[in-house]
Amino acid sequence: MELRLSWLRTRRRLVAAAVLDWCILIGSYGWFYQQQFGYAPFPGPSMWFLAASWQLISYVCGRYAPLAQPKLRRHWPKQFLLTVLTLALVLSVYVILSWIDHSFRATGRNPGFLLPSLLLTGVLSLLGQWILQFAFGKSEPTKARWLVVATDDQLLRLQNLLLPHQRGRKLQLLLFAHSADILPKDLSGVLVWDPNQLDRAQQQVLGQLEQQGLAVLPLPLWCEATLQRFPPELLTTGDLLWLGFQGNHSGIQSRIKRLGDVALALFLLVITLPLTLTAALLIWLEDRHSVFYSQERSGLGGEPFLIWKLRSMRVDAEKSGPQWVRQQDQRITRIGAILRRTRLDELPQLWAVVTGDMSLIGPRPERPHFEEKLEQKISHYRLRHSIRPGLSGWAQVNYPYGASIEDAANKLSYDLYYMRNFSIWLDLLVMIKTVRLVFNAGGAVPGGASSQSPVAVNQ
Repeated sequence: MELRLSWLRTRRRLVAAAVLDWCILIGSYGWFYQQQFGYAPFPGPSMWFLAASWQLISYVCGRYAPLAQPKLRRHWPKQFLLTVLTLALVLSVYVILSWIDHSFRATGRNPGFLLPSLLLTGVLSLLGQWILQFAFGKSEPTKARWLVVATDDQLLRLQNLLLPHQRGRKLQLLLFAHSADILPKDLSGVLVWDPNQLDRAQQQVLGQLEQQGLAVLPLPLWCEATLQRFPPELLTTGDLLWLGFQGNHSGIQSRIKRLGDVALALFLLVITLPLTLTAALLIWLEDRHSVFYSQERSGLGGEPFLIWKLRSMRVDAEKSGPQWVRQQDQRITRIGAILRRTRLDELPQLWAVVTGDMSLIGPRPERPHFEEKLEQKISHYRLRHSIRPGLSGWAQVNYPYGASIEDAANKLSYDLYYMRNFSIWLDLLVMIKTVRLVFNAGGAVPGGASSQSPVAVNQ
């Protein structure tokens, strides 16, 4: 099975930062351990847990986020505070787990080396982030300039689709000029709307550009590499055949994914049981009505199934029929607002993962009532039914809560990207981004296309 890693290539700085932190922590841990005990440490759970928790907490706190070059000096005090916060959280978690489980203690002795090793890690990590910022800040410009081989109408269509919602790294689309002598400098590549419409002069110029090492991409592959999504309105039936959205979900990775889904869902059901019971009690105390509610959703192959959630709305919220959640929705209860923002209302859905109706990662299941309308309005919508729906997904970590047909189309574009690029590693990235989203209480309320860029944030 082909492993596609376009999502990883655009996160080189993130990978470099994580690897650098891993090496720094392992090195400082080993050096201070040897200074205290007189011999090198055995690579046990204590060492690996510290390294993994440092990286995860650093990511959740935003330590690995690239900084804007014009405001670089202003950001470093914040980076310092985030590093101190990361150090404190890692140390706190380690102390708690050491108290619960003796296997986390360093060979049963007093781990006096731990604090100085974490302090050294923090200092070297901060220095490393500063070096990476300048190294990648120069190699990854904030503006991508692409020549577009298309008609005026096609270029205008693409600009209307993408440019109004940009943030962060900007896209500049330039209509293709027919001579290589007048091409602008610092091009990121060439986007070809339809390779079958190229004339001989254009083919010769594109051939020269490819020989010079410039990327020349057809529209679907440009969407995949640059946007990390496939806008459904830009895909033809022919594109669906060669892109292979439905042919990448069998084999050993799918079996590993299923085993991981069941194991992790059972684990999360157990450790979050106190939170679930507490939330259920608060829901009941607020209005003395039912704690849980169920909804019919469309699953694998479009087959309907029931999901269960902690109730976050009034019991009569849909007395007028099904409707999407709106901003400042008055149907949401006070406790429900907290549950929705922290995603705690989703916890009962872990049982659907265990039973096989859902996966931890995949397109979010939609209600059949809404899908009847969405299938009529959005091209290729039913493709999302070719894989098992998920608790979280590529769309959920890259786009805010959707509550319109436009939002559903944008989310489908991310779902299509996930379907084509499915791998255990992409699932892991989505899980980590989901953790960050939950801790930052983001993406849980309707935001819509006006508040989100179609260009994936490379974090």
